[in-house]
Amino acid sequence: MTAEPKHNAHTPDRHGAGEPADRTVGPSESDAVENEAAQVNRHDVTHDDLAAESGRGAAGEPDATTVEALELNEAEGGEDTAPHRVAELEAKLAETKNELLRALAETENVRARARREKEEALKYAAAPLAKDLLGVADNLKRALAAVPAEARQGDDALAQLLTGVEMTDKALDEAFAKHGIGAIDPTGEKLDPHRHEAMLEVEDPSRPSGTVAQVFELGYVLRDRLLRPARVSVTKGGPKPGAGGESPPEPGSRVDTEA
Repeated sequence: MTAEPKHNAHTPDRHGAGEPADRTVGPSESDAVENEAAQVNRHDVTHDDLAAESGRGAAGEPDATTVEALELNEAEGGEDTAPHRVAELEAKLAETKNELLRALAETENVRARARREKEEALKYAAAPLAKDLLGVADNLKRALAAVPAEARQGDDALAQLLTGVEMTDKALDEAFAKHGIGAIDPTGEKLDPHRHEAMLEVEDPSRPSGTVAQVFELGYVLRDRLLRPARVSVTKGGPKPGAGGESPPEPGSRVDTEA
């Protein structure tokens, strides 16, 4: 009688019907388990490291303003920079105020200068026209002075003509006066080189030297500005001006200030 073979408790039967009581893991299966555990560990560590790194980048890194403040604080020895910043801003504010005040003052000066120039332009606007009309006034006065009184009485036509010339001369003088233009007739006055032009000297011991003896051509002024000096003759040979008086100016002296 042949004995039946014994089945190994740890080896399944041929048909795989039984479960092993105590299964032994072979070398290849053990290595596979260890590799899988290592991969899991590395996967976890990598996620943890990334999370920590991400946290430092998002919440741990200071912004640009903080970095600038820290650098400034370190450059000044670690002291509080707030008082220094306030002092700097106050100094800049004071400088800006000074610049603004200077700009306002300059603007006001420009306005005042423009206002004065405008007033002077209006005040002396008639100067060019007045200068052109001075010759007309001279000719009218010369025409009246050229006709003696007896010739006028003996000729009615001449008398009427002279009357028209007188009316024209009077109307021109009134127009001059309306615009601030006045004549200068310094007969008998002391020579004034700022308003008179001495053309010649005449001997006259009865009057002080430097007195205006005759007016050849009237002078004119526009308000307070000289349009034309009066052309005159002055005396010489007479007594000198009083004590402390100024010596008369040289003949021919004149002032060139004109409107």
